[in-house]
Amino acid sequence: MLFSLLQVAGDAGTAIGTLPEQEVVNYSLLQLAAKGGWLMLVLLALSIVAIYIFGKKWWMIRKASAVDKYFMKNIHEMIHDGKIKSAVSLCQRYDSPVARLIEKGIERIGRPLPDIQAAVENVGNVEVARLEKGLPMLATIAGGAPMIGFLGTVMGMIQAFFNMANAGNNIDITLLSGGIYTAMVTTVGGLIVGILAYFGYNYLTSRISDLVFMMESNTIDFMDILNEENAENTAPETTE
Repeated sequence: MLFSLLQVAGDAGTAIGTLPEQEVVNYSLLQLAAKGGWLMLVLLALSIVAIYIFGKKWWMIRKASAVDKYFMKNIHEMIHDGKIKSAVSLCQRYDSPVARLIEKGIERIGRPLPDIQAAVENVGNVEVARLEKGLPMLATIAGGAPMIGFLGTVMGMIQAFFNMANAGNNIDITLLSGGIYTAMVTTVGGLIVGILAYFGYNYLTSRISDLVFMMESNTIDFMDILNEENAENTAPETTE
């Protein structure tokens, strides 16, 4: 009897040793994203738009900030020497909001100072609006992408429960995998796109705020130059 038990145990061990190994499935990033369904195409389109807006605005702000640190000093010297055309030509060398503000003010020299200041401020408002164009779309992507991801989560869970209901008593984990993949992948994709767009929006907003401060500072310096010139021209001559 002992021999029979040993023989049975040996047969069982042999059977266990011959069981096929569980196959390990590895997915690439693209294949994993494809599990999210058609919503991943929407998130991909939003990510492309967000990257395009961020790159375009970043390059625009970078160019707008590229002004020589001696720009206002040279403008002051030219206006003081009466070289108005040279001052305008200097402004036209730079493709920046600051240069366009000063150019508009120089073109209005000879008019009342309040009129010059109003013209400069109007140009400043136009430049700020041009810099901020596209940022609302980036903010919308930052808020909307996670919501699309959550929509995919709900749709994936609905799909999983629908498969469970149709399976009846023959519930298999593979019936749930498709819905769970859709739920999790779209959530991750939506959060990634939303987070990147959110940080990009805040970064661009901060850079634009710094540029607006620089525009205001240079506008004040320019008006001070005009006030100084106006004071010198209207100062009464002293007689001995």
